[in-house]
Amino acid sequence: MSAANALLMAIHDRLSGDAELVSLTGGRVLIDRLADRTPLPLVALGDMESRDWSTGTDSGEEHLFSLVVWSEAAGRREAAAIATRIRALLDDAPLALDGAHLVGLLHRTTRTRREPKSGRFVAELSFRAVTEEVS
Repeated sequence: MSAANALLMAIHDRLSGDAELVSLTGGRVLIDRLADRTPLPLVALGDMESRDWSTGTDSGEEHLFSLVVWSEAAGRREAAAIATRIRALLDDAPLALDGAHLVGLLHRTTRTRREPKSGRFVAELSFRAVTEEVS
């Protein structure tokens, strides 16, 4: 399994195992895409970029990824509350990865917006993780 997939699995386990986040989203945590009839709110995986981050002695990767909160509520409050909980759960979290070691996982930014076409509110959280191969 790649370090990126192991990271996503650990993130999914962390988020879906949190009773407060499950309550806020109705259990729709870290789905791969937003379908037309998927009930909201939910948390979807956004972009992910992995690149070599090896040193002279260790093989590693840097992973830049986003998690996207979608909400149909009348304001930003629901999306912002879910984003706040995700940040609390993931920022500097000591996740155990299958086949890799997580060096660090840090929240970078959170951006909220209203989608003009649908009127839905979106909160996009970006993270940076560094992993090393396990020998």
